[in-house]
Amino acid sequence: MPDDWRGDEFECLIRSAFAGAEPVASSGPVVSATERQIPVARGRLAYLVNQYPKVSHTFIRREILELEAQGWEVERFSLRGWADVLPDETDRSEQARTHYLLQRGVLPLLIASLGEFATRPLASFRGLLGVLRRTRPSLRPWPVHIVYWLEACYLARALRSQDLRHVHAHFGTNSAEVAMIAAALAEISFSFTVHGPEEFDRPEPLSLGHKAAQAAFVATISHYGRSQMMRWTPAAMWDKLKVVRCGLDSSFFPETLTAVVDTDQLVCVGRLSEQKGQLLLLDAIAAVVSNGRSVRLVLAGDGELRTAIEARCKVLGIEQHVHITGWIDSSEVARLILTSRALVLPSFAEGLPVVLMEALGLGRPVLTTYVAGIPELVIPGENGWLVPAGDTAALTEALSQLLDAPITQLNAMGARGRVRAEAMHDIVQQVAVLGACFADSLQSRRSTHAA
Repeated sequence: MPDDWRGDEFECLIRSAFAGAEPVASSGPVVSATERQIPVARGRLAYLVNQYPKVSHTFIRREILELEAQGWEVERFSLRGWADVLPDETDRSEQARTHYLLQRGVLPLLIASLGEFATRPLASFRGLLGVLRRTRPSLRPWPVHIVYWLEACYLARALRSQDLRHVHAHFGTNSAEVAMIAAALAEISFSFTVHGPEEFDRPEPLSLGHKAAQAAFVATISHYGRSQMMRWTPAAMWDKLKVVRCGLDSSFFPETLTAVVDTDQLVCVGRLSEQKGQLLLLDAIAAVVSNGRSVRLVLAGDGELRTAIEARCKVLGIEQHVHITGWIDSSEVARLILTSRALVLPSFAEGLPVVLMEALGLGRPVLTTYVAGIPELVIPGENGWLVPAGDTAALTEALSQLLDAPITQLNAMGARGRVRAEAMHDIVQQVAVLGACFADSLQSRRSTHAA
């Protein structure tokens, strides 16, 4: 899930202004996500993400690479992330192909904004006035929104210089704000993907309804996400809300499933944060241990709750039963899933966690919660366990059932999970849906200008 809401623009501007960093080179040759032959070119797009690439955003990387495999040319833009240390080699390659708006500090942004006012004074004034109006419901102070405006001016000029006619943002937070303003300045279309839960926690401060009204379309990663967007858009606009699920590539759908290992190891993959529910999971693990069951929990990830989690393990006396890996790459995530009995994710708030589809794709059952879009993928008794979020007793009981379940049952659940995950989250199919939305947006824009 995104960190967009934290708003690190000022910090990035200050650091980069004195860093003397050189701009990242333009994107190199197209890299396909698969070995399939690339079809006839579909068109050119810009993608804007608050931070790209990022360890927890591999689903965006997969989407971009598959778009290129299906004939789209994609220019990556990001606000932050040029100096991040990334464990995944593919992410490091993506980092070298990304244009960073804040990398050279505030001066290029100021120059771009002056250029916009000099060449398009009326549009620039209207855009800036709109930005200031949206500060009223926002939880961010007005100077932060001025930074969004500066970033948008810089992006708009980059879009024009590369003749990019559509820009797509991931997350309905500040990345969508910048993309929306830049698209208006460049007189092109824009769209964005809503993930949740951040957008649904703060729809009014984020002006989510206004962004949807201005967008050519809004992609949502589940029907639940679409329903939340329907709350903030008029019924007449609901047809522009499209369900485009996060996709998995063929590496998560092996031709032959690896049998579930008869082990007491469980894995929980995700950022160590309040919304993932790891502290509650520790209480349930302690209860399972006190009942005499053998269990080992691997927390794959890192984050702001790591210190609290480590402290809680000591209080509960389960340090020997819990291991925290820190950030790991995609191949290590897959290895941990395959060497574990099941994946456990007791989330309090979600969109639809990609790691659930990854585990099911690899043939492992999952234990998770009745939250957001999760029940669209996980069917109790068929491919996993679902418990009410925040219910320690229910989580403890489900863990006990999981640890006691025979391997034949777990293998059958994993096999059914694989079928469901592939049917719902195949990257080729989902990107084809997204590509059709892009094609419609570009065609509609051309028709409007021709008229």
